[in-house]
Amino acid sequence: MNRHSTAWLLVTVGALVIAASCSGGEAPALPASSAPSPTAASLPYGGAPKVDRPLPSSVLSGDPCHNALTTGQLKEILGTTDPPKSENIAATGPSCRWDHPDSGAGLNVFYDIRTHQGLSSVYQNTKPKTTTWRPLPSVQGFPAVAFSIHPGPGIDNSCDVSVGIADDYTFDTALTLGRRKEGKADPCELTARVADMVAGNLRQRAGS
Repeated sequence: MNRHSTAWLLVTVGALVIAASCSGGEAPALPASSAPSPTAASLPYGGAPKVDRPLPSSVLSGDPCHNALTTGQLKEILGTTDPPKSENIAATGPSCRWDHPDSGAGLNVFYDIRTHQGLSSVYQNTKPKTTTWRPLPSVQGFPAVAFSIHPGPGIDNSCDVSVGIADDYTFDTALTLGRRKEGKADPCELTARVADMVAGNLRQRAGS
């Protein structure tokens, strides 16, 4: 796995869950929440935008390794990839990772089917931790935000995009640039393109 293969996924208790590490370890236990989780009736909160035309949660069923992106889309994004690595994260839901065997590039897709807080958790709990925070105009008609949490000096070559397909459901895409693109391409712009592909596929699953 490449040296930047750590990816993040947001959870309702206001913590950032490390979904996959360079060592391939499991996500750590969640910290205790300091306040009760808001109910669905109170969504959205924290400054998050409302999802006006939500998709049913059923579109996030199954394994993202099989239904998030087509073979052609993966080839466009990464070219050749190692076999995908599927994981079911207890706190959030299914995820998948693809790595390019040589360049160091990698991609994660996460389906958050268990926290039921949508973008509200992202806005309230993650925004203060970010080094890059960029609300996006729209991803296939859904509200979305691009962000990164860069731990120290050096090139910030990865980005995460969270997309709200409903007030209480999101999916995330997290992209790490290959070495040849480090410092030359905007990782958030490229990750947003991937998120657009995934959202389009989810729309097709919903027949919308």
